[in-house]
Amino acid sequence: MARYLSVQITNKKSPDAQALTPARLADWCRRFTPLSAADAPDGAMLDIAGAAHLFGGEDALAQEIEARLLRLGYEARCALADTPEAAWALARFGSARAAPIEADEKQLRRLLGALPVAALRIDDKTAYGLSQTGLKRVDDLIIRPRAPIAARFGEDIFRRLDGLMGRARSPITPRFEAPLYVVERCFAEPIGRREDVETILGTLAQDLCRLLERHGEGGRRIEASLFRTDGLVRHVEISSSRPLRDASAISLLLRERIKSAAERREDDPLDAGFGFDLLRLAALHVEQLDQAQSSLTRVVLPLRDQGADLIDKLGARLGPERVQRLAPNPTHWPDHAARYVNAATARALDWEEQPLLPRPIRIFERPESVEALAEVPDGPPLRFRWRRVMHEVASIEGPERIAAEWWNQNAPQLTRDYFRVEDKEGHRYWMFREGLYEENGPRPRWFLHGLFA
Repeated sequence: MARYLSVQITNKKSPDAQALTPARLADWCRRFTPLSAADAPDGAMLDIAGAAHLFGGEDALAQEIEARLLRLGYEARCALADTPEAAWALARFGSARAAPIEADEKQLRRLLGALPVAALRIDDKTAYGLSQTGLKRVDDLIIRPRAPIAARFGEDIFRRLDGLMGRARSPITPRFEAPLYVVERCFAEPIGRREDVETILGTLAQDLCRLLERHGEGGRRIEASLFRTDGLVRHVEISSSRPLRDASAISLLLRERIKSAAERREDDPLDAGFGFDLLRLAALHVEQLDQAQSSLTRVVLPLRDQGADLIDKLGARLGPERVQRLAPNPTHWPDHAARYVNAATARALDWEEQPLLPRPIRIFERPESVEALAEVPDGPPLRFRWRRVMHEVASIEGPERIAAEWWNQNAPQLTRDYFRVEDKEGHRYWMFREGLYEENGPRPRWFLHGLFA
């Protein structure tokens, strides 16, 4: 069952304190739970189910958050409940720290009934209108018929009331997705040396790989989060073209990504400020990865993995979106048979699954017109003129007919008959006749589309 903790910044005690927006506050709160959402304009909402016991219980967790924020220069108030609406209302209007776990409606009414209607998180105009009609407390709405109030002020008031009283559940939207596997290190004294940070990240990579190995999986997207003592959080994300479970490879990609960010004059992820007090490594996306075949002395990597290593290194240095490879396109037309895709996410076996067609590896960007002479109108060419040179045909294969794709407006709309042609000098060509011999139709034309090596 979900359990929510609402954090409200009530006052900025120190003028030197870093600006703490709701988004940055939610990011900072991820040290306590991965399910943390910004709650504008002055707070954050956390789902702490399964996490509170790590900090000594709910009350201890709330006190620790308030104490840490006070050290950052902010006064804050935390409250807990089974719904986000109740937690928000208690943090801003209630006197109690927490609503009982799985509280029934009577308990919630005793706890929340005396709160002002503004605790329903309605706008000031609606709250004022309700107060003018004598509806000043939450209890006043509970005991009165809904229809007249909803007709005047809208149904949204009672949707919020149902959430407050636990009759409806409205989950939060975390700022970041919850990672599947997480390992972390907390420090009693902050660390700041780059060498120390890189060493700890390498140790965390080993811990994460052991965790992935236990589940027979490998990471495709891995994120390092570095929590600074002043509230800033640095993130370094890497992606891999195949499931990765090698600690040294993960460490290498993280170093490449950090070095690339520094060279492009972005924010240095290892800029520690007053130091990091928490480092975390998380696997955001994983896939099944069976044990690799190995010899007695070293791990034997298939050639495909060696190519993937290069793709990963280039992606870490240049950005994953800038490293692309060709992949087959779902069309019969050779002009559009391939497209560029992200090399890290493309499947390496895509081309192996395609039927092997006797076509040139490279074709002309635009087919070049030729003059051809055939024995019969719809037969193969006997000779053709290309770039002012006459070629006598020695052998020919075909045709391979490709009909128009009526569903694709960007594809050619005339049928093509492709031929593999070899002239008497041994040169090989890939030609096609565009169009069919039909009554009252346009005369077919010949084109040269590519050359065989």
